[in-house]
Amino acid sequence: MIDEELHKQFNDAVAFVNGYTEPLPADLLLKLYAYFKIANKNYENPGSRTPLINAFKANALFQAKNISVKEAMKKYIDLVNSEVRNL
Repeated sequence: MIDEELHKQFNDAVAFVNGYTEPLPADLLLKLYAYFKIANKNYENPGSRTPLINAFKANALFQAKNISVKEAMKKYIDLVNSEVRNL
């Protein structure tokens, strides 16, 4: 079971990214996308109307496929704290 503190930190990081108004690098967005999807146990195929974007998202998910929900949350939090909050 995911502990409450980790879940709170994850939700705070997601809220921070959702409220962030500056553009973020595409590679960072793809990592955040993959970690978010895994953390939320959402394994559906990407739903973009653009096939190229779907391919990049699918590749990001494929690269992160062997991590657990808890690890995905931690990686998302760490990435936000090290890359997004410092911009």
